[in-house]
Amino acid sequence: MTFLPLLALWTFGAGLAWSVGSTAGIVAATTVGSMLVTITLPTSPGRALEHAGIIALGRVVQAVLILLFPIRRWGAHRDALADALAAVGDYARRLRHDPTAAFDPEPLMTARDAAAVTPSQARTRPVALHGPRGVAERMVPPMAALADPDTGAPAEGPGRDRARELLDAAAEVLDAAARSIRRGTPVEVPPRTSELLREGTEHEVLDGPARQAAETLRELLCEALEIAECGNARGRTPVHRGGAGVEFLERPTMFRLVPVVARAVRRQLRHDSPVFRHAVRLAAVATLGYLIAAQLPLGHGYWAPIASVMVMGPDFHRTYARAVARLAGTLVGVVLATGAVEALGPDARLFGALAVVSAGLSYTLTRTGYAYSQCFTAAYVVFLLGMGGHAWEQTVPERMALTLLGGALAMLAYAVFPAWETPRLRERLADWLAANGRHAAAVLRHFAEPTTARHADMRSAQLASRRARAAWQEAYDRAQREPVRPGGLTAQEAKDAQKALEGFGRAVTLMEGRVPHDENPPAPEVEELAEALESDTERAAAAVRERRDPNRARVERALRTGGGAGVRSPALRGEAALQKHALEELATAVSRTPLERDVSSLREDQQVRAVVESQGDGSEARHRDG
Repeated sequence: MTFLPLLALWTFGAGLAWSVGSTAGIVAATTVGSMLVTITLPTSPGRALEHAGIIALGRVVQAVLILLFPIRRWGAHRDALADALAAVGDYARRLRHDPTAAFDPEPLMTARDAAAVTPSQARTRPVALHGPRGVAERMVPPMAALADPDTGAPAEGPGRDRARELLDAAAEVLDAAARSIRRGTPVEVPPRTSELLREGTEHEVLDGPARQAAETLRELLCEALEIAECGNARGRTPVHRGGAGVEFLERPTMFRLVPVVARAVRRQLRHDSPVFRHAVRLAAVATLGYLIAAQLPLGHGYWAPIASVMVMGPDFHRTYARAVARLAGTLVGVVLATGAVEALGPDARLFGALAVVSAGLSYTLTRTGYAYSQCFTAAYVVFLLGMGGHAWEQTVPERMALTLLGGALAMLAYAVFPAWETPRLRERLADWLAANGRHAAAVLRHFAEPTTARHADMRSAQLASRRARAAWQEAYDRAQREPVRPGGLTAQEAKDAQKALEGFGRAVTLMEGRVPHDENPPAPEVEELAEALESDTERAAAAVRERRDPNRARVERALRTGGGAGVRSPALRGEAALQKHALEELATAVSRTPLERDVSSLREDQQVRAVVESQGDGSEARHRDG
């Protein structure tokens, strides 16, 4: 009688674990499966201790094997950092051909998360993982400033050729550093690139902001090479807590993570939270699946709730894709394993060996696809039952029926209590717009008063803008796969709005490429422009949230009279104009009446039908032409 309430409470907590991250959510779901399997076995205090001892022994063996045969120490950290460097190198190559190309900061964000370590980890972390990420982040603004034809190198001529040469060198250096860090091998840079970096500036064909960006980029490339080759920039020593050395991103220890996790879970305890709604769905489906399976004349009834728990996620697409993959993988795995059992006859040792091979393939193919992993998981179960003498008629129909029941319950739960991302697109877009405005204002304030504190504010605003962009991208990708009609933004409006804000972010990046050093004289006339830009982007964000049309004239007036006319730098005025243009494009993208949105949506449907009809009529047209 007490198991069902305990199961509901435990699965609800497992669902809330998604507030910490997807890894925590998946691990918590596996504990629900362990609970469902364990409760079906004969229990007593002695047997419970026996099971606990066997489980503990298995974990100890795993830990010992990992210590004796480590799986690529710091491999994930190396890969994340190498991916970030390669992404910046790819950006440099794209700028050679498209000076206005957009940069995706997600690899840098992933590398930043991977760079956070505990004090004990900081003492053993490889020295080569200390500084390249920060250098790569600082390369993005001078790259964009150098490639831009308005504020950087000219569109044609020797200056453009020089810019392309430097961008190509940057790509080669970053790719070489990425390979070195990923593999732990020496850096191999082409000789012509090394000679280019050692060249002096007396014959430089670039001038003005383009020359400044080129010199900054060359210095950063030399620093990146030094870090990759020596494992330390400028002879600095490895990081040690409490001693001399560079700072590191500190990750809380296990005990210090408890209040962090508690705050994350508490923030999700609201009705409109996707994680909270997922936790409610998970608890209801696990309990209902257990009750229904218990009433069916089938054995191993726990397969139904396990199937539901393992496929469900906070978003619809993940639940749908994993439900289909689990059903297909289970079907194929059971059929193949059952055929092998029938063909080989009763042989416990052979079935045991096949079970081990199936388990190994299941783990090996985890990253290949969920369906492949489930195929060998199902085969593993069939071989284990075959070792015990169970006939396939006793297991195969039950496994398939209960897996189908679990998947159906998971999809039904999402239909009854959904958490669609499509209606939240406007909120995500507004958050991104406001964060971009604060980032731009922080950069302008650094021009107004170049101090260390202003630089720290600029860095904090940059990270907040990147997080807002990542939240928008995640919401947009989920909305694209949801079977819901757009209630706030059509697909075309969302695409146009994203393009406009990417243009706004590019203008901010161009500003960052020329931020003054601390010893430069202040420019107080820029402060008023920063305040006007921040306040007007906040108003525009509020208008987007409330489905009102952003006032383009107000933004334009603020940028014109809020200090913009007094800015001495032509490049800075040009970048402010780019931001104004991006805000105008955003207003155009989202400022449509309900009738215009309906007509736009109908036009998109007609275009899709026209494409389908044209594809269907293509063979007839070719036949007539023949």
